[in-house]
This record gives sequence, structure tokens and C-alpha cells, in this order.
Amino acid sequence: MDTLMARSQVSSNASFNPTREEELTLTDEQRHVFMEVVEESLKISQNIHLFKWLQGGFQYLLGHEVMVFGVKDNHENLYKFEYLTSVRYFNDAKFNEAIKEKTGIIQRAISAWKVASVPLFVTNLMHDGMHNQFAVMNVNEEEFSQSELQSFIVHGYGEHNSIVIFGRLHKKPSAEIAKILEMLMPHLHCTLSNLLTGKIKTLQTVVKTNKKLSSRESQVIQYLYLGKTNWEISTILEVSPLTVKNHVQNIIKKLNVTNRRQAATKAAKMGIIKQHSS
Repeated sequence: MDTLMARSQVSSNASFNPTREEELTLTDEQRHVFMEVVEESLKISQNIHLFKWLQGGFQYLLGHEVMVFGVKDNHENLYKFEYLTSVRYFNDAKFNEAIKEKTGIIQRAISAWKVASVPLFVTNLMHDGMHNQFAVMNVNEEEFSQSELQSFIVHGYGEHNSIVIFGRLHKKPSAEIAKILEMLMPHLHCTLSNLLTGKIKTLQTVVKTNKKLSSRESQVIQYLYLGKTNWEISTILEVSPLTVKNHVQNIIKKLNVTNRRQAATKAAKMGIIKQHSS
């Protein structure tokens, strides 16, 4: 990403001259890349495929460094959010803060997008308002910097069934970016729905499996979440470190993960962890 471009300031008093509709058609090269991107979307079945897809021709059409996406769970009518990033600045802590209900910058942007019904840019480069092809939600400099998303765009599909956020954009907000995202959105929706529907089903299966955790395993997972070692857990529970190791291996197997850190993270997302545990 061109950091200087992303961080450059546009005068808040500068007037915006909307691009005319006829100037928003794709170039021959853009159309060619667009068709390749659509064709490649049909092959995506895992997150790693999604990441590679977003790093290919997709970057040419809509350059970015962070993607947050969510698809509604029909049972709970809530978005199941995930994110992909190619930079270290946007991490789990930033993600969780951004999607925090009501107060998170992404949640507020989604609320604003639902009112606007057109691609919405969240930025400190322009004033709030509706433009020819998009809307703008202005945020203050402090929040803008803390989120580590820099300027980002929000758009969804259907009856708010899926939502995407592309952050740390390579170019400043424009009608061209908004139009490209609108064209990509149906294909993004299908791809993300297929990915997350499968993950939701998997998660529901794991939740049922969780009922088979023994009472001791349920205790151990609480301490794994707190970052304690096998030796520390064995001391607390007054059992041998080998016994704790066996419990950890069983937990990892039952939660269908590969290590203790993933087990603790997944348990927290599933609501298994009791936050008051010590």
C-alpha cells in the first residue's frame, strides 16, 4: 500500500465534483480482470483460497490491506464476522474493538450504510453526506488512527444478509471504487455465504460435541484461556502434569483445533469460557 497516499489529508473545505455516470464504465483491462476474478471466485472453499483470491486480480480492482466480512446466521439474525489482513497493524484486539456492538466503528458504519443503501466510505478525508455514487461517514482523527483501518468502505448484499468492509484502501474514496464494489458484491456474497455457512454448521457441531467435555476438561480449558502452563494447571488442580497434558490433548481433539491457543480462542468464541475464572 502507498502509505503516503493513504495518510494524505484532503482539505475539509475542498468541494467534491461527482464523477459523471458515463465516466464510471470499466476499461477493457478492468473488464478482463473482473471476469477472471468472478471465475476464480467459484473455486473458493477455504479461507486460504479467499486470501489468495483477494491478493490477485481483486487487488487491481479494489486495492486494500484489510477485509472484514460477515454473513447473518438465520437462527440468531446476527452477523458472524471474520477478518483477513496482510498487515500487522490490524490484529484480533483491533478487530474485536471495531465490531463491538453499538460502539465499534464497523458496527456504526454498518448502521449508517443501512440508511444510505449505497457503498459507504468511513474516513476523515471528507464530510458526512451523500454523493453521486456513494455516502460518507466522517470520523475524528483519534478514532481514525486507533482503528488501524484507515479509510475503509462498507457495502452489503440483499436484505443485509452479508456485509463486507475493505480497509486501508490503496486509493482515496471515489465513485469508481464504489461502483467496482457494487459490481463485485453479488459474487462476494455467494463466496462468503458458502464459506461461512459451512463454518457455522461446523461450529454448531462442535458446540454439541462440547457437551461431551468432562468436568475436568471444562476446568482445564478455563486455565488454558488464562495462558497457564500444564505445570501451573497441575498445581492448581492438584493433579500430575501428565494428566493435564492428556486433558489438553482431548480438548484439542474435541474442539477440532491444532493447538492449545486455538482451543482457548475457539472456546471463548463459543461461550465456553467463564470470563470470571481465575
